[in-house]
Amino acid sequence: MDRYVVIGNPIAHSRSPEIHARFARETGESISYERMRVDPGDFARAAGAFFAGGGRGANVTLPFKVDAFAFAREHTARAREAGAVNTLAVRDGAVLGDNTDGAGLVRDLTANLGLALAGRRILLLGAGGAARGVVGPLLALAPAALVVANRTPARALALANAFAAAGPVEGAALDAMGGGYDLVVNATSSSTRGEPLALPPGTFALGAFAYDMAYGAAAAPFLEAARRAGARASDGVGMLVEQAAESFFLWRGKRPDTAGAIAALRAS
Repeated sequence: MDRYVVIGNPIAHSRSPEIHARFARETGESISYERMRVDPGDFARAAGAFFAGGGRGANVTLPFKVDAFAFAREHTARAREAGAVNTLAVRDGAVLGDNTDGAGLVRDLTANLGLALAGRRILLLGAGGAARGVVGPLLALAPAALVVANRTPARALALANAFAAAGPVEGAALDAMGGGYDLVVNATSSSTRGEPLALPPGTFALGAFAYDMAYGAAAAPFLEAARRAGARASDGVGMLVEQAAESFFLWRGKRPDTAGAIAALRAS
């Protein structure tokens, strides 16, 4: 039975094992999939041991997506664009790094939630590994503007500069990011750490949508604040499932149904 894991810290909350177990049942694939908690600074050793022991693939979550990029010997085009990796797979004896975050987010926003984002103003909160994977795919939707905002302005500016040729993107500090956004995406680690993320009045345009890349209880404070400000809102369950489906296709060559998995997660 081929072995797969999801690597992160914290990781006990991850729903990825049940998602991939469902995908495996529905596609007739025989795999095992487990959680792997890794201490900061130990990613390369732990991932190396897993693959040396016969592991076939891994999903990578906070805070190791940049570490995973450095670990992979080869990269897909979207991983190179992002400079971050959330999916590792064995290819011809080498470990390939991919990034399925952007594809998962865009599919959830457009196909599942029905948002039309061409010509809209988008605010992306955060400039870490999670944010890096979605800037390119969001710009591919042809927004009027994409602003990356971060507590450390230099990181936001660096990320925006890296994608300057792909579309209208700029970096800003959290206290100087302006307002009137049609879509606000929280890609910070504030939700997973249980920290509040206060947004100034005017952040949301009329009819705006707020999206937290975290899911469940972790996303609740951000989403509740957005709803109080008059925005519609969703957590990242759909993104979680859609990016997992991209990973599963990379590993097994079969594309699983996502609607049933999303419904099951929301019901539970």
